[in-house]
Amino acid sequence: MEKKLALFPLNLVVFPGEDLNLHIFEPRYRQLINECLEGQTTFGIPVFIDNKLPGYGTEVHITTLHKRYEDGRMDIKTKGLRVFQLLNFTNPVPGKLYAGGDVTLVGPGSDLPSDLFSVHREQLLGLLERLYDLLQIETDEIRPDEPALSYRVGHKVGLSIEQEYELLTLPTEAERQKYLIDHLTKVIPVVSEMERTKQRIRMNGHFKNLDPLKF
Repeated sequence: MEKKLALFPLNLVVFPGEDLNLHIFEPRYRQLINECLEGQTTFGIPVFIDNKLPGYGTEVHITTLHKRYEDGRMDIKTKGLRVFQLLNFTNPVPGKLYAGGDVTLVGPGSDLPSDLFSVHREQLLGLLERLYDLLQIETDEIRPDEPALSYRVGHKVGLSIEQEYELLTLPTEAERQKYLIDHLTKVIPVVSEMERTKQRIRMNGHFKNLDPLKF
């Protein structure tokens, strides 16, 4: 499905279902957001990396106008809807201050029901539990039947923005879960060794009673 979207490029990845708070202050984006509020329309956040648009992003809609300031600035709450691939980019749109373009929506319709509860799910949940235990951190509760698990945890496993972008471009939930499993399989041994090193450092900070060695 193709459609036109007003575009708000950002140096971050927004996943479908994600809540994102934005402070709007530039005149071009104040215009964009005001038009979205008035027309109850969506806009797109294409990922901006290394001073370029690599081509994918997420359509979002405004859930709440949290605050409007006297000088026109706004605080808004948004939610990610669908992944899109950018077909063309016009900056600015004729007669507007902001950019826009034609996009092809590529998710979540490309997910098959079997992908949502793939064979990778149990392995991924186990690796996530292992990582959080090692880091001794608590995260939001993850339901076992979470339909888009990869998007739910995509920001919580230590991916770089480039890796988050790669995750965004994968078309099915099964592929995204496998990508995260591969990442965690590499990261967990490193984190585990760091924790062991920290324990050794703590132990070396204490006096010990050692028996003299006999040669």
